[in-house]
Amino acid sequence: MSKRVAGCNPSRCVACGVCANQCPREAILVHMGWYAVVDEQVCIGCGICAKACPAGAIEVRERLEVAHG
Repeated sequence: MSKRVAGCNPSRCVACGVCANQCPREAILVHMGWYAVVDEQVCIGCGICAKACPAGAIEVRERLEVAHG
């Protein structure tokens, strides 16, 4: 799993779908026509979606590590 992951700021998202169309892993979908949602289990953190987003709503950040056990 990648150390980076994309995320969407719903308050900035215009639900245009550009990010979803650019994602090579199909990890993004536009939720109910309102904002983009990233499936963090599928996202590889490549940043293509963030570069393509005309609203600047997508950001790539370090993935949070969750301790198991």
